[in-house]
Amino acid sequence: MDLNKASDFMATHARLLDRRRFELLTGEGDREAVLSALNAYRNPDGGYGHGLEPDLRSRTSQPGPALHAFEVFAEPATATAPEAVALCDWLQAVALPDGGIPFGLRVPDPAGCAPFWAGADPDVSSLQITAVVAAMAQRTAVHDPAVAAHPWLARATRFCLDTARAKTDLHALELAFALWLLDAVHGTEPEAAELIALLGERIPPDGLVHVAGGLEDEMMRPLDFAPYPDTPVRALFAPDVVAAELDRLEAQQEDDGGWKVDFANYSPAAELEWRGYQTVKAVSILRADGRG
Repeated sequence: MDLNKASDFMATHARLLDRRRFELLTGEGDREAVLSALNAYRNPDGGYGHGLEPDLRSRTSQPGPALHAFEVFAEPATATAPEAVALCDWLQAVALPDGGIPFGLRVPDPAGCAPFWAGADPDVSSLQITAVVAAMAQRTAVHDPAVAAHPWLARATRFCLDTARAKTDLHALELAFALWLLDAVHGTEPEAAELIALLGERIPPDGLVHVAGGLEDEMMRPLDFAPYPDTPVRALFAPDVVAAELDRLEAQQEDDGGWKVDFANYSPAAELEWRGYQTVKAVSILRADGRG
């Protein structure tokens, strides 16, 4: 990994939020600058929209952008922020009776939005989106007591654990995000170890699970299931498999210094925004594993 080239890519191409996150990741930024950039996407209701999720350009507050907000709140250097517990309040307001949240809410302004966002059913709970939002909220809860104590998070976590256990046909993304959540709660939920082992049986030894409905060669890979080192989910994969995936991730750095995503984008703006986001993610994973 060439960190200098990655820095040049971010300065040249990335949106402000991801530039601020990259600066914080590499020790040159500050917490308030990151939160200020994030708040540009915030709505008065406490939720987030306005393209914070690059393929969902709607101005409206949506569950997808809530994930990206919690990614920022979960970064340890951001400590606590009142916006995090306000986001929990918003999620509680849009949650369905079973404790889950819908994949998406009604989109009145669908220009630039991927069809799976614009056409989501607002009356059906989604394990995929509930699990990934709750996983990042649980990581935020480690250093934010108000988030940890919020009733929405407990209900959402319970919904995900029960649904992941009962569902026999988990989509690759549902499987990955349920494992993210289990990694986040393995120290507080007694059933987490058992569920990690149970879901781990659905992943082949090479760690490759095809993403149904995605690109023909789109896969969830070991680092998609277990981006963090020294966790129970990472332990599902043989060390040589993880090492090969880290080598692969390093090798995917483009000549311009950035990384690309391996899924379809729905606008030129989204494609470039995803590249900045993915570059932050790649550098974060590689540095956590001692690669930079």
